[in-house]
Amino acid sequence: MRLRTQATALVLAACASGAWAIPTFDEVRADFKPSDTLILSREGEVLQRLRTDATVRRGQWVPLADVSPALRQALVLSEDKRFFEHSGVDWRAASAAAWGNLWNQRTRGASTITMQLAGLLDGDWRQGPGGRTVAQKLGQTVAAQVLDRRWRKDQILEAYLNLVPFRSELVGIDALSRTLFDKAAHGLDDREAAVAAALVRAPNARPALVAQRACGVLRDMQQRPSTPTLPAAPAARVDCDALDLFTTAALQRRAFDASEGVAPHFARYLLRQQDKDSAVPERVTSTLRAPLQRFAMQSLQQHLRELRGRHVEDGAVLVLDNATGAVLAWVGSSGQLSQASEVDGVLALRQPGSTLKPFLYAQAIAERRLTAASLVEDSPAQITTAGGLYIPQNYDRQYKGWVSVRTALAASLNVPAVRTLVMVTPDAFHRQLGAMGLPLRESGDYFGYSLALGSPEVPLLHLTNAYRTLANGGRASPVAVTLANGGRQGSVAPADAKPRFTPAIDPRAAFIVGDILSDGNARARTFGTDSVLATRFWTAVKTGTSKDMRDNWAVGWSERYTVGVWVGNASGAAMHEVSGTSGAAPIWAAVMGFLHAREPSRAPKAPQGLVRAAVRFGPGPSSGAGAPQPLEAARDEWFVPGTQQPLFAIDSIAGEAYGTSAYDQKASKSAARASAEPASASAAAPARITAPASGTVIALDPDIPPARQRLQFTATRDAVQWRLDGKPLGRGARVPWLPWPGRHVVQITDAQGTVLDEVRLEVRGAGVVAAPTRAGAH
Repeated sequence: MRLRTQATALVLAACASGAWAIPTFDEVRADFKPSDTLILSREGEVLQRLRTDATVRRGQWVPLADVSPALRQALVLSEDKRFFEHSGVDWRAASAAAWGNLWNQRTRGASTITMQLAGLLDGDWRQGPGGRTVAQKLGQTVAAQVLDRRWRKDQILEAYLNLVPFRSELVGIDALSRTLFDKAAHGLDDREAAVAAALVRAPNARPALVAQRACGVLRDMQQRPSTPTLPAAPAARVDCDALDLFTTAALQRRAFDASEGVAPHFARYLLRQQDKDSAVPERVTSTLRAPLQRFAMQSLQQHLRELRGRHVEDGAVLVLDNATGAVLAWVGSSGQLSQASEVDGVLALRQPGSTLKPFLYAQAIAERRLTAASLVEDSPAQITTAGGLYIPQNYDRQYKGWVSVRTALAASLNVPAVRTLVMVTPDAFHRQLGAMGLPLRESGDYFGYSLALGSPEVPLLHLTNAYRTLANGGRASPVAVTLANGGRQGSVAPADAKPRFTPAIDPRAAFIVGDILSDGNARARTFGTDSVLATRFWTAVKTGTSKDMRDNWAVGWSERYTVGVWVGNASGAAMHEVSGTSGAAPIWAAVMGFLHAREPSRAPKAPQGLVRAAVRFGPGPSSGAGAPQPLEAARDEWFVPGTQQPLFAIDSIAGEAYGTSAYDQKASKSAARASAEPASASAAAPARITAPASGTVIALDPDIPPARQRLQFTATRDAVQWRLDGKPLGRGARVPWLPWPGRHVVQITDAQGTVLDEVRLEVRGAGVVAAPTRAGAH
């Protein structure tokens, strides 16, 4: 007997020691981890809720004051009627349960809300598959009394509601109310509260059993007054059949989405930047501006609705702070308008089209190959490559002749860009793009001269940040997505930390390119003077359109912000007649207008070392009607020191000094020599075919209708006749030809039919195909 008493005392002591280790309410609250992470704006507003724990469905901690009175009443009536009267253990219920067990009668268990909470806080007291042992029951009893002395009743009820498992993976009242009833816990009515209380006792019971128990709870709620001082209400009839239908429907509902808010793609990107070894935070303060994020999303959706009928449903918008690299808005999709809304358009790889041209011209200016006033020829070009001839074309299928670099870039002319890349070389430009934050998966030789027109694929995030490099005078730094007080963020620097800039390109070249892209008069040749790109404050902007109108871009910057917009289809399907100014540009202009509604944007100051000098241009080719006019109007222009000069003209000197390609230099020198020679000498020179060269292999592009792939045959004299494969083709110094697959012989003859020169060429590729109009980079 003595040994039994000692053993019992030891068991009680062990149980008591564990019970006294129960945490405080504040510790339990601090240790609570939702299954979702909240992404906050810099203002503290919740922008996105994203599920990050797949093992459990747990919502936010809900204070008791935010729980509906109906639910509090239903829970107490269902689980612990004397909750506010006992000291953690309901001895009356315990004795009744013991008496019922003695006589084999079914009675409700004696476990109180406080005892159940003790089991939730300490696994030692939790019921196993075979029920609780005597030691567990004793320990739970002691723990409940300790809880009741240390915690207030409202704290016990609040913790219980947030920690109790309800059904399947649902834990806590927030997850339950949002999943089954699609509302917050404060909005639960009597019927919903009764169902919730019934689930506590049997979380995974069949719907019919849950409805039966809920019907009993609802009856008790209607009979029991909500205020103890009031008399009990008369018995009311409860429609249990209707409650059965309601319960069955509620238990099938899954309204608590895994992600909810206005920045889903940004939230996923931000959380991927977290340290893998650290716990997922409950809340992260991001760099986003809530009003700007909503406006950018609304602007994108509104404009895509206006483009309805042109086969375009996707888009993306990114806004960066120039000084810090902070992401201020990140819209990765058009949402409900898209059939692929989960695809993040900010990170998706797409062809950038002409948006790479500013970096190309900046490199050419930095290397002193060109100046903003240098003359480049916008005319049909045939560039020999290892795979045949590369024949670039302009967006509008027209050519402007000799133009300055300022006009060529601002008006987005393709042929001058390709001729500039011939000077810079694809490999060198490839390295420059990498320095600007645009690393490409393939080498420069892989893309060849199409690199000038944006043939590689880049994400909007990297492209916009590369434009931010131009805005910062050629200095590059990573983007930032969180504030320093918003938790750890792995490899991404916080926005309020000082950015680490690295030189990427000559600041003088970056300034000149920005000055060109802000020049509305220079872009008028293509876009007109009333373009949507013309803002009332200072901005520099470039548009781009990829092959077959699959991608449309507008990227540019103001004094403080850089904005990038992409419009297209996530599937890669082509849009219908959507150009740079009708697709992405209106969205870009709207976002820029929102940013500068009350904030000015001033033109940047020129960096030290730049020279501003007056320039004038020589006459263009004579049209035969009066004296030829200057190629462009005289103006003041910016120069890297040592490259400035007052006159730019089409002659041999211009060919050597202003960085035209080797092809153009040769043509210019030949023209200069011919004009300097006496007429008799010129007439005595034999006529020759100057283009194409003998042995040329021409590859037809199957995406371009053959009618738009005409070649120009050129000769040194006008008085010649052309033959193709022995048949007459035309006469004069220039003759167009529609390429056709096969091997061909091209000849020029005099008036008597004597062959003066002959070249052989080969055309490879398809013949006439019914293909949609191809959109050149724009």
